[in-house]
Amino acid sequence: MSNLNKIDMEELVEPSEESTVEEFELQLNESAKGFLKEAAKWAYFLSILGYIGIGLIVLAAIFAGTLFAFMSNMSREMGHIGSIGGSFITALYLIIAALYFFPIYYLNRFASNLRVAFRDNDSETLAKSFEYLKSHYKFIGILAVIMLCFYALIFAGVIIAAITVGLR
Repeated sequence: MSNLNKIDMEELVEPSEESTVEEFELQLNESAKGFLKEAAKWAYFLSILGYIGIGLIVLAAIFAGTLFAFMSNMSREMGHIGSIGGSFITALYLIIAALYFFPIYYLNRFASNLRVAFRDNDSETLAKSFEYLKSHYKFIGILAVIMLCFYALIFAGVIIAAITVGLR
């Protein structure tokens, strides 16, 4: 048997009535632990950069709204469109910042819990860190599917608009 997997041989010979799946314990060798520790460092670094990015997006939202409102006061031609545009841009950037927050939060929690798990040699904290990593990728995956659907709708709308304009 390898160092990575230890299988309880009695469980294989006589399966328990409670579980039809054989129980096994996964052990990490030193190189796997080293890779995970390095991944935790990079995940933590990327999460800090993500939080900084969220802060910059929020600042951009505030300044964009202020800029559009100022421009609407300067130019009579823009009228209320400038202030509505500023509010829309501000709301859009704040929504983007909120959506960006959750995967960054999950990545940060993964990195922090993984560090604690290795420091304290705690399997439960290790499992919790992987739960955060799962949540991180699940959120990104769902968001990617939503964005692909949104792009498909835009593409279909452009094709319909082109056909409509072409028929005139």
